[in-house]
Amino acid sequence: MQQHTEIGLRKRLRREVLAARDRLLAADRSRKSRMIEDNLWQIDEIARAETLFVYVHFRSEVETLALIRHCIAKGKRVGVPLTDVQHSRLQSFVIHDPDLDLQPGYLQIPEPVRGRCVALDPGTIDTVVLPGSAFDEQGGRLGYGGGYYDRFLTNDAPRARRVGIAFEQQIVKKVPLMEHDQRLHILVTEKRIIRIA
Repeated sequence: MQQHTEIGLRKRLRREVLAARDRLLAADRSRKSRMIEDNLWQIDEIARAETLFVYVHFRSEVETLALIRHCIAKGKRVGVPLTDVQHSRLQSFVIHDPDLDLQPGYLQIPEPVRGRCVALDPGTIDTVVLPGSAFDEQGGRLGYGGGYYDRFLTNDAPRARRVGIAFEQQIVKKVPLMEHDQRLHILVTEKRIIRIA
């Protein structure tokens, strides 16, 4: 019964936070995304990272294409996810030019072009930049319900630093976590950098 209540809570929270995020004007989303990227570059671990795994934004998520381009320009190796629906997992591929290396994939999310992009060994990833629906200051993260990133962090990139990026309005008092949920090391919004103990 307890778990059933938790699942209901999570669904409601996800729905509410995403609806609020969807209401952000496109110009505000872009402006706040730039502020979030500025804050990311203040973090030593990001500045020093050699290999990053960064989601490619979709719909009203914090925009990441500028971040990806800047990482590539700084000589960093950038992996992006490809959703393997059949095996319920994320695969990682290196991209060099988002304009050429990405195409609509699972749910129309931009994904690396198979055959053009080379697979990235997840064990070499220093930092994973994560999307999500709701976050809290204790490192709790609520994804979109598929568990793809939680499995990727647990099974493929367990040593990688986990950095969540979100708009301030996605921060809640407490995310109702479940056993499989992976906590963040750092949370970055347009207003602050939160290091989780």
